[in-house]
Amino acid sequence: MPKVLVIDDQQDVLTLTGLLLKHLGYDVVLADNGLKGLELYRREHPDVIVLDLAMPEMGGIEVLQRIRGADLTQPVIVMTGDSRQETEQEVRALGVSEFIVKGTSSMHVLGDTLRRLLNAPVL
Repeated sequence: MPKVLVIDDQQDVLTLTGLLLKHLGYDVVLADNGLKGLELYRREHPDVIVLDLAMPEMGGIEVLQRIRGADLTQPVIVMTGDSRQETEQEVRALGVSEFIVKGTSSMHVLGDTLRRLLNAPVL
């Protein structure tokens, strides 16, 4: 069962994403801030990371930079409320696998993206 680490400071988004991914059959690890996310990344060795950008203390860009410092190939999906093109360009330059803007269809897009990245069958 693929392991997905979700890092997001919004508790409702974290809970909803965790429930959806568990329903889709993933082993889910949740972190409510960037520091905790990095700790869980090092300890849990997830197959994919779902990362928010706007978080207090340590934002998603810094988390992504630290992950890239350790592993250039780790699949990372950025799921953020920031829809600015400059933001997308910045994280794509850091090698994200996908950039998803939070909204009404973001959970559907996330499920499809995970299946594609993990070459998993559609449930």
